[in-house]
Amino acid sequence: MTEPGTVFVIDDDEAVRDSLSWLVRSAGLQAETFASAALFLRDFGEDRPGCLVLDIRMPGMNGLELQSVLRERQFRLPIIIISGHADVPMAVRALKAGAFDFIEKPFNDQLLLDLVQRALEQDRSQRKNMAEVEQWRARIDSLTPREREVLNWVVSGASNKQISAELGVSLKTVEAHRARVMAKLQADSLSHLVRMAVSVQEN
Repeated sequence: MTEPGTVFVIDDDEAVRDSLSWLVRSAGLQAETFASAALFLRDFGEDRPGCLVLDIRMPGMNGLELQSVLRERQFRLPIIIISGHADVPMAVRALKAGAFDFIEKPFNDQLLLDLVQRALEQDRSQRKNMAEVEQWRARIDSLTPREREVLNWVVSGASNKQISAELGVSLKTVEAHRARVMAKLQADSLSHLVRMAVSVQEN
């Protein structure tokens, strides 16, 4: 069963943390609160699914700085920024840097819950895709050097005849290598094969 995910709330205001935690739990979701970005970074494990509800203005490390650290560490949690009116330009910067969305204070509770549900769904989908990519990576790693070479030529759009000429082997040899590549990668079509190879390269 898929873990439902946790809503991680980071805000230096205790009353806001308590209010957001209560709101999230009232919707049947799990919540954990942190008084600072540093405390969150100390305790958080990247394998934990969920999303982040983050105040953009905090003493010490602010929301933008935390977002930058998470990106450097390749943590992919969706981030919902809580922004005051004066913080909107910062929130826009956060969006451009990959934040999921931002919401202005004072905000509508249902609007925030809707954003949280969408962010959790994105995280679930993202984690499923990453697990799939890791499976594909393991299959590609099982290829021999020559099979990997053939795969690279196929992904570049080369025909069997062109691959034969480039590698200096017979057409039948290329066809045999290509068939083994399809079998090892468990690809059911050329487009599936290409999608797997490209996804692994991009991740």
